[in-house]
Amino acid sequence: MKVKDRFLKYVSFDTQSSHIPEKEGVYPSTAKQLVLLEYLRDELIAMGIDTKMDDYGYVTAKIPANTDKEIPKIGFIAHVDTSPDISGKDIKPRIIENYDGNDIILNEELGIIMKTAEFSSLRNHIGEELIVTDGTTLLGADDKAGVAEIMTMAEFLVNNPDFLHGDVYIAFTPDEEVGCGTEYFDVKNFGADFAYTVDGGGVGEVEYENFNAANAAITINGVNIHPGTAKNKMKNAILIAMEFQSMLPANENPMYTEGYEGFSHLNEIEGNVEKVSMNYIIRDHDRDLLEMKKARFEKIASYLNDKYGEGTVIADIKDSYYNMKELILPHFHLIENAYLAMRELEITPVTIPIRGGTDGARLSYEGLPCPNLATGGYNFHGRYEYISVDAMEKCMQVLLRIIEIYAR
Repeated sequence: MKVKDRFLKYVSFDTQSSHIPEKEGVYPSTAKQLVLLEYLRDELIAMGIDTKMDDYGYVTAKIPANTDKEIPKIGFIAHVDTSPDISGKDIKPRIIENYDGNDIILNEELGIIMKTAEFSSLRNHIGEELIVTDGTTLLGADDKAGVAEIMTMAEFLVNNPDFLHGDVYIAFTPDEEVGCGTEYFDVKNFGADFAYTVDGGGVGEVEYENFNAANAAITINGVNIHPGTAKNKMKNAILIAMEFQSMLPANENPMYTEGYEGFSHLNEIEGNVEKVSMNYIIRDHDRDLLEMKKARFEKIASYLNDKYGEGTVIADIKDSYYNMKELILPHFHLIENAYLAMRELEITPVTIPIRGGTDGARLSYEGLPCPNLATGGYNFHGRYEYISVDAMEKCMQVLLRIIEIYAR
């Protein structure tokens, strides 16, 4: 089966994960992810590949080496869930053959247009076959493109026994989009020495730097009194929350940052005069700068507690993941071989810092060095998401070439 056909099949599954699990203590966060994971397990088994699915939904498989040569055991990992940011249900992908470089009308009735003036990457795909949405959902290329590419790679290895390779390991995971993709991942039993997540963007991307990350849950406890008799009694949690936000540097709002610049992002707020809950994500590529940002949150909370009374502001700050760079550098062959594979396929490698997280970061800290490779998709987590079929095929070829390079 071609990578395009697999991708179109996989996006028909609604696998949206959730920040609020369906049942406390149950993993993954949504049961519907398991439907696709079971489908992938069965598809791999039908190929004749030794495959397992554990109680948490992780699907792992091994394609044994077909040479006696000593070769590092390489794994490839992708996640099946889609972002909670926008619906992934009833996705209606549309094929654009031989894209002409003009604006794309996604939904004429709703007036949703993907404009080249806003999405300049489109111009890099003139003459290619694109898959877009109908403007009412995301597409799911993040990361079903990675899943389709790995599955097509696996089928090639099974059907081409003359293609020499070492042990190749495969894993499909749930809940990456809500930061829990490796929560129960058993690195030791997975078996690989090294791995790649196939979860990046445009063709050529090889990523091994990501943010250090923390989450801050801020609770503001107010006192609600009838406004007619509130003098010297009311403590408005909403206004204190606004004050808290105003004390963070404006230039660290993510809308003003790029490259290696970190940020503090208020991504959720709810409440009333009596109580307000605020959720922040704190990010920086530099670990020391992340610690400074976290300390600022603590300092603001302390100041407001001195001002309004102890217990007014509660700051619960927890680290999420760390920059994997320091763990990849001792195994830089992973990057060099990815670069080599791309150059041999006439693809120009590009390395930029990931302005986000990756399962590979956590896996690297758990003993499985794991940089990230491109899938060929763009504009993830939104209605303007699209992918090039030509790019997916190139990305799949990169995986095969990496395997071949390690077997030389």
